[in-house]
Amino acid sequence: MMFAVIKTGGKQYRVSAGDEFTVEKLVAEAGETIQFNQVLMLGGDETTVGAPLVEGAVVNAEVVEQTRGPKVVSFKKRRRKHGSKRLKGHRQHLTMVRITEILADGAKAAKPKAKKKAVKKAEAAPEAAPEAATDASGAAE
Repeated sequence: MMFAVIKTGGKQYRVSAGDEFTVEKLVAEAGETIQFNQVLMLGGDETTVGAPLVEGAVVNAEVVEQTRGPKVVSFKKRRRKHGSKRLKGHRQHLTMVRITEILADGAKAAKPKAKKKAVKKAEAAPEAAPEAATDASGAAE
């Protein structure tokens, strides 16, 4: 079974085709296809280690959803000080992705699924009215 080690969001992930996992927020909508170009290693029948990246290797993935992580609470209290406490919370923005395929050197990527948008046909351009001839000063002749 083929696997790859990719780098995204300052972290490294070991992935195989069909894996679903969360990464730091990526700018993409649910259902879009994205590519991870920073492939550090390819494994399976034959192992390829990059220096630092594997040339030409690409991992294609589909965005499942945009989500947020669990709430992390930061509570600070100073003992014996009345009313000296502080409570802060934070939820990290995350993107859930599903790996669709891992492509080694020289392999062509599958075409991404493009969302079909309603394209309005440009209406016939109205004929431009003949402009009055003007001289260099801008006055009509």
